[in-house]
This record gives sequence, C-alpha cells and structure tokens, in this order.
Amino acid sequence: MSPGQIPLFGEPEERADRGPRPAPPEEGASSSPAPSAPERSNREEAPPPRAEPPPPGAAPESAIPVAALNERARRLVEGAFGNLWVSGEVTNWGPHRSGHCYFSLRDDDAQLSCVMFRSDLQRLPAHPEEGMRVAAYGRPTIYGARGSWQLVVRDIQAEGEGLWKLAFERLKAKLAAEGLLDPARKRRLPRVPARIGVVTSRSGAALRDVVAVVRRRAPWARVLVCDCRVQGDGAGRSIAAALDRLVRHGQCDVIVLTRGGGSVEDLWAFNEEIVARAIAGCPVPTVSAVGHEIDVTIADLVADFRAPTPSAAAETIVPETEALRDALRSRAAVLVDVLRRRTRRGRDRALRAATRLDERAARGLRDRRGRLERAAGRLDALSPLGTLRRGYAVPLDAEGRVLRRAADFEPRETFRLRVSDGNIHCRTESRSAAPDAAARETDG
Repeated sequence: MSPGQIPLFGEPEERADRGPRPAPPEEGASSSPAPSAPERSNREEAPPPRAEPPPPGAAPESAIPVAALNERARRLVEGAFGNLWVSGEVTNWGPHRSGHCYFSLRDDDAQLSCVMFRSDLQRLPAHPEEGMRVAAYGRPTIYGARGSWQLVVRDIQAEGEGLWKLAFERLKAKLAAEGLLDPARKRRLPRVPARIGVVTSRSGAALRDVVAVVRRRAPWARVLVCDCRVQGDGAGRSIAAALDRLVRHGQCDVIVLTRGGGSVEDLWAFNEEIVARAIAGCPVPTVSAVGHEIDVTIADLVADFRAPTPSAAAETIVPETEALRDALRSRAAVLVDVLRRRTRRGRDRALRAATRLDERAARGLRDRRGRLERAAGRLDALSPLGTLRRGYAVPLDAEGRVLRRAADFEPRETFRLRVSDGNIHCRTESRSAAPDAAARETDG
C-alpha cells in the first residue's frame, strides 16, 4: 500500500513480504524442523514480535474520516467512468446567483443530480426547458462536502435541432415583438454604391467571392473590409464592433455582413442578439449573406436585404457595367423626350399668355380712353372755353384780368374780347350800368 493511501472498509492489508507463502505442513508432521541447541538459545533470547495495527476502518480505533472516505470514493468513481453522455429529461433547472446551474436528469426509473459550471453554461445557445429530453456530456463524481453522487456537465444537446433551434425562436420572437423584423422598416439599397463595406474574416473565402464579383461588375466601386471573427467564442461581439467601426469611419453607401457555409454552431455568431441589434441600429443599408441558401440566421431577418450567398450579395449590390450603360442610355433618351415635351408645352403656354396679355392690355387701353373722354367731356362742359363755343365772349384787360363789371372798363382804354376761336381788340368809348345792377347796388 502506498504511503497515505486509505483502503476501503474490510479490505485486507497487503503483506509487506510479497514472496510466496509457505506451504502448510503435512498432517502429523511438524510445522518446522527441530531447532538446534544454539538456535533454541537465540530464539529464547529474541524479543517477541510487535503486533501490527489493524487496517483503516477495520476497527473503531482505525475509523476512516468522512472526508477521506468521500475522497476515495470520488477517485474510484471518476476513474471507473471518465467522461460520458447521459440521456434523460431535464427537471428543476435552476441557475444560481454564482452563475452555475443545478438541475436533475431523470427517466422512468431514476434521477441524477447534475451541475453545470458558469464557464460551460455560457457556451449553451439557450437554456433547456423543463421536461426537455437531452443528452448531457460530463463526468460522474462524488461531491465530497455532502457525499452526494452527481454529474458535472460540460455540454448539453437536445433531441432534433435542440437548443440551437430553441434559442433561435426565442430571439426571433423577442425581436419581432420590438418591430425589428417588420418589412416596413427595411430600407432600399442604393442603385449605384461607390463605397461598399464588408464585415467578415479577412482570410475567408466569402471576402474573395465578394471582391471578385465587384471587380468584374463595377471596377469603379471601392471595397472597404473590416476584419472580424465569424465563429467561436466572442465572434458576435467582434462582428458588432466591426460594423460600428465601418459606420463611424467608413462613409459607406452599403454594408455587407458575410461568411461562408458551416454547421449551426459555426454560423451561430450571426444569431446572437448583439449582432441583431447592431444591424438594426445601423444607419447605413445592410445586406446579410451568411452561409448557403438553406441557412437562415437572425442577421438575415434583421438586415435590409438577405442574399443567399456572398456572391449573390455582391451581384445584388452593384449593377453590371454594360447593364448600367444601357440603363443610362435609356434614361438619357427618356430625358431628352421629356425635355422636348416640356419645351413645347412651355412655348405654347408662353404664346397663350402673350395673347391673353395683349387682349388684356387692349381692353385696358380702351377702358382708359373711354374714361378720359368722359372726363374730358365733363371738364369741357365746365370750362370757359365751352362757354365761349356757345357764343359768349370774355373781356380781358391788357394784363389778362377778366373785366367783370362796367366799372372795370375805363373810357378810351383798350381791351380784348376772348372768343372761341381768337381775340378781338376793342376800345371803350363809353360805359353805362344796367338798371337792375344799379338797383342791386342801391339795395346793397
């Protein structure tokens, strides 16, 4: 027995001497030859042999401590089983505040206590539901502090698509409830982007496919690549950070998130919530091209456009050069035709407007002329000239003052009579006031 090793209860101690046991003596024979006199003398002088202590656990005085027994049992269990898969239904799934999770696996006949530590729990795509049939991979052991039998689980796989499908549907429902999967929020892609951002692994085949298509179809377009991890631990955070860098510094017209095909686990980074929210919050139109046509990820559902492959994404984003030329020629012809029609309509409108303006001006002139003639007639009726034309004359002195009374006419003074068509020069020979005028002056 090695030093410090504690045998199980009832286990016989190993002999110190591992040589062959002596054969039992024959019946009637002495068990040993008769010693000689000197030998008898030496045997009588030797001290009696010391009694060895009983093995641990064989007697009350050699009782095994509980911790030692549990430790020995743990070593025996772990050495006997190692790591293995255990199937059963999940019950009492209960994450602890420490980050670990304690639960049980059961079948029709028994149940087994299980623990999954935080580092392993974080790698699960989703927590299993109560009653879900799973296969748990781990190591059977004895928990020494309580002496309880348990399975330390490293991984869990559910039947069918299992936890991956469960996690996908849970996140899909959550994002749909927030409106992030609503087709109405998806934006149109630019028709002719000049700067194309690509979020992917620089060493992946997906990047080579995108660049090859862009160079062939639109050599004038510029491709900006932001390298990131596309699978494994931390890939989701890496993808979201790369997208943020392109948004802040790339000045892109459109951004493609892409990678080649793989298993569900390989593509899972594009099903993480951090990536979905980064795409939803991106101010630049986004295209998701993850895996093959049969692969659908959360990123595909949130992005503005989903392409089945990286090459298809590039073909969607950039038009072929010749097709673009044809479109430009067609648009140029349409533009010329539109300009001609608009010019013709503008000329016709100008001619009609000029005609209407001439007619309006003529009417205005006629109206003004009529008003002037009527005003002139009224003025002429009130004018002294009108009075003269009716046969009257106006006497004026040498300075042009009107001579209104007989007293204004001095004898032998000259004056002129203003008539309708000229002047008549006269001289006063005598003057006399009218009788009614004299009477008015007397009354006054």
